[in-house]
Amino acid sequence: MTQNSKLKTQNYICKTPEDTFDLGESIGNSLNGGEIILLKGTLGAGKTLLTKGILFALEFDIDEVTSPSFTLVNLYEAKFNVFHIDLWRLEDGGNTAFAVGLDEILEDENAVVIIEWAEKLNEFETDRKIIEVRLKGDGDDRREISITNLT
Repeated sequence: MTQNSKLKTQNYICKTPEDTFDLGESIGNSLNGGEIILLKGTLGAGKTLLTKGILFALEFDIDEVTSPSFTLVNLYEAKFNVFHIDLWRLEDGGNTAFAVGLDEILEDENAVVIIEWAEKLNEFETDRKIIEVRLKGDGDDRREISITNLT
């Protein structure tokens, strides 16, 4: 990943799943199109819930949002096209960007790309704004979430 200029990190405590959803909505409201959102965290940390909040802000029916664990990529036609990618089932160390067709996805310059299990993502070059979200927590427990703008 190409990282330019300065890093800015904000930390949040989400005491309930609703807080996590609301934080996702806040992220979604800040998007202009073309961003890549890297979601990192363990199973049950709230990656898909946060994604639902983002998509709610982008005027998409959240009942249609599911983790693409088996399809690898879901496309949601919202305020912007949103590609929701899940790398969980892919082997570590492989060419995960190639496996999900990231080069082709990035051809849509206005699309928002959300990648769950981004820890498995190998290096790729982009000039897009990258937002890294690290989630710690499980289920209904409180979550510690840090958001870093890698631009």
